[in-house]
Amino acid sequence: MTSSLQGRHAVVTGSTSGIGAAIARTFAAEGASVVVSGRDRARGEAVVEEIAGAGGTATFVPSDLAGSPDDVRAFAAAATAALDGRVDVLVNNAAVCPAVTTTDLTDTQLDEALAVNVRAPHVLVAALVPAMAGRGDGAVVTIGSWMASVGSPIVGLYAATKAAEQQLTRSWAAEFGPSGVRVNTVSPGVTRTPINDGDGDLLDRIAAGTPAGRTVAPEDVARAVAWLASSDAALVHGVTLPVDGGISSTRPF
Repeated sequence: MTSSLQGRHAVVTGSTSGIGAAIARTFAAEGASVVVSGRDRARGEAVVEEIAGAGGTATFVPSDLAGSPDDVRAFAAAATAALDGRVDVLVNNAAVCPAVTTTDLTDTQLDEALAVNVRAPHVLVAALVPAMAGRGDGAVVTIGSWMASVGSPIVGLYAATKAAEQQLTRSWAAEFGPSGVRVNTVSPGVTRTPINDGDGDLLDRIAAGTPAGRTVAPEDVARAVAWLASSDAALVHGVTLPVDGGISSTRPF
C-alpha cells in the first residue's frame, strides 16, 4: 500500500464496476477512505468487501444520478456523512452512453444522458466543492472520453456530453482553483469493461492501430485519476489528460 492519498476522503460515482470500481480500489490502496456509489447495491457492496479484504476503507452509498437535482444533493449529503463530514476528492465517473443514431435516440435516453453525464456532475460540484474551497484544499476529477474529440455516427450525444464535461473542467478550474481546489479530466480511450466485454474483438481491432497497440484497462485510468487527485499533481489545473493509447492524437500510416 502506498500513501499518496493517505487520510483523504473520496467520493467516486458509478463505482460498482468497471473504471469506477478500479478507481475506488486504487484510491483505497493509496490510503483514502472511499464512498462507492451506484444503483446496484449487491455490486457496490462486493466492491466494498474487496477493498476491505485488501486492507482498505470503503462504504457503499446508493445513488441514482438520473434522479432530480434534489436526489443528487441528497446523495451528496449522505456521502459526506459516510465520510465523517468531509469530502476531499470527488470523482465524476458515472455516465450513460446510448449507442444509437440521432434519429433512433429516444426522449428518455436523451434526458438520462444529459442528467447523468452533465447535470449530476454540476450538482455534485456545487454541493461538495464549496466546503473544499472553504478549507483551501480539494480535488475534482471527471472521467471524459476520447470520443469528445472525434465525430461518430452512433454516439453523438454521449460525445457531446463528454465535451461539455471538458469545458466544465476548465471553467471549474478557473472558478475554484484560486481557493485551493484543483479540477481536471481524465479521458480514456477504448477501454474494456464488463459492460462492453462482449465486443472484445471489435475493441481489440480498434486499439490495434494505436501506438499502445492494446485496449485501455480500467486500472490504467485509475492510476491517472489517483495521480491527479494527489498532491503530486499540485500544479495541474483544468487539463484533459488522455489515457487512450494515443488514439486521439495519432493516426497510423
